[in-house]
Formats: sequence, structure tokens, C-alpha cells
Amino acid sequence: MDKTIELVNSIKDIHAMPSVIVKALNIMKKPTASMKELGDIVMYDQSLTIKILALVNSAYYGFSQQISSISIALSLLGMVKVKNIIVAVAMKPMMSNQGDKELWKHSMRVASGCEYLANLTKIMDADEAFIAGFVHDVGKIVLHMSNEKMYAKVISAVDEGADVLNAEVKYFDSNHVKTGSLLAKRWQLPILLANIISYHHTPSLSSIPVPCNLVCLVDKLVQTQFNPASIDKDFVKTLGIDFEDLEELRNSIMQKSEVLISELS
Repeated sequence: MDKTIELVNSIKDIHAMPSVIVKALNIMKKPTASMKELGDIVMYDQSLTIKILALVNSAYYGFSQQISSISIALSLLGMVKVKNIIVAVAMKPMMSNQGDKELWKHSMRVASGCEYLANLTKIMDADEAFIAGFVHDVGKIVLHMSNEKMYAKVISAVDEGADVLNAEVKYFDSNHVKTGSLLAKRWQLPILLANIISYHHTPSLSSIPVPCNLVCLVDKLVQTQFNPASIDKDFVKTLGIDFEDLEELRNSIMQKSEVLISELS
């Protein structure tokens, strides 16, 4: 019997999305949303202010001059990028629990990679691609928090070549796609993000396959044990990418993402 609902219900700390994210998302939903409203969230949070200033002055964005004003930094980044940074920073404590300190870093690599490839291929908006890549594995938080030692067995099995979803079902009678889908519903995430969470392992089943295809590819590219043979050439073509370029793209993504991780850590 599937234990997804039981698993999600057992984690009290995960029932609510961090309040700063809720505020940011609510502002972005408003047709009359202003940068000042979003900026107010940042300016009253010292940690966010420091991280955004560090990021806007980093090689990740490559602005030509040193920026010391948070208001200028916000205007240069734009509302969607600021919202994405707020989400990434606010989710870090939840993702970086003792069970898996690498989950947040992996999510950042996929986010950065999706943004990079979206800019390169123009198949979707780059800012939307970033947040789509960031949330794809959110269901893993539930599994880690429910039983850290058990999830360590999942990680070991995957390191030995097992499929992650099969390994999760073996030890939890559920998987991160199912727990993530339930979280997406409870958090009332936008349809795009809910689809990414539910179908990043099976993009062809999604009603919006292109973003799911992108996240699926980048998720494979940034794996520690990346294996080009595991990626279908025809699948890569659907994204307008040459299979022969994958290694070079992976290197670019890893380098770019490490700058982002360093500045937001």
C-alpha cells in the first residue's frame, strides 16, 4: 500500500512553506506587483540582503561595476530573479537537514543548468526554468526527514547503480515524485512547478513536456557519476541540443552553478 500521504503527514515541520516564500509568491501573483513590495521583503532580512549583494557582484551575472546599493541590485536583477533567489535561500535550511546536505546543492545545480540551457535554446523563459529546476526534487525532503538512516540506504543503492525511484519505493513504499506532488498540491504551487515535480523522471507523461524534458536532462547532466550513454540522442534533439555537446555543456553548467552555490551558501 502506498504510504505517500502518511509520510507527508508525519513531517510536522514541512506542512507550511517558509513564510518569506509565501510572501514573495503572493506579491508575484498580483497584477500590480511592484519591485518595492518585493524589495521590502529583502531589505528587512539581513541575510537575504547580503546574499543578493554578493550574488549581483559575482561572476554569475558579470555586471561591469561594483554594486553596493540593494535597491540598485534589485532593479538590475528584476522581480523574477529576486523571487527565485528568495525561494532558493529560504528553502536552504529545509533542504540542508542532517540527512542530506547535498540536496540543496544539487537543486541549485539543476536550477542553474536549466537557466543556462533555456537561455541557450530559447525553449522556455530562463527565469521560469531556474525555479523549475530548483524545486524538482522537493519531495526528497519528506523522505529524508521521515527517516534519515533509511534514506542513506537509498543513496547507497543509487551509488551502486539502482534507479532512485525503485530504491525509494523499496525502503519507503513511496518515492520523491509522489511526496513532491502531494507537497505541490498542499503548497498550491503553480501548474508549471507541480508538473516539473511530478514528471521530471517521465516527461512524456506531462501535459507540458518541454520544461519537464529540460529538467530531466539537466538532472542527469549534473550527476556526480554522469554517463552520456544513459541519455537518449533523440531525446536531446527535442531540446535543440547536439548530443556531441553534452560534455562541454555539463562543464559549463557545473562551473556556473558553483559560483551560485558559493555566493548563496
